[in-house]
Amino acid sequence: MADLGHSSDDTSVDSREENSSQDSKPEFSEDEETLISRMYNLVGQRWSLIAGRIPGRTAEEIEKYWTSRYSTTTE
Repeated sequence: MADLGHSSDDTSVDSREENSSQDSKPEFSEDEETLISRMYNLVGQRWSLIAGRIPGRTAEEIEKYWTSRYSTTTE
């Protein structure tokens, strides 16, 4: 019976991770934001190159962050 309680804990952790990965706006630390901004000024929209400087981040996350934060399109 103890195993059943343990597996439900794992499920709740997994579901939180899935929800956080599907958020429309990823969370970034202040240091990450600064690095992204500096790298963007140096290399432009080369998201994979920028992501390579930030451990644990993907090019897609970096691009999504940038476009959600700095998008200038008006509708």
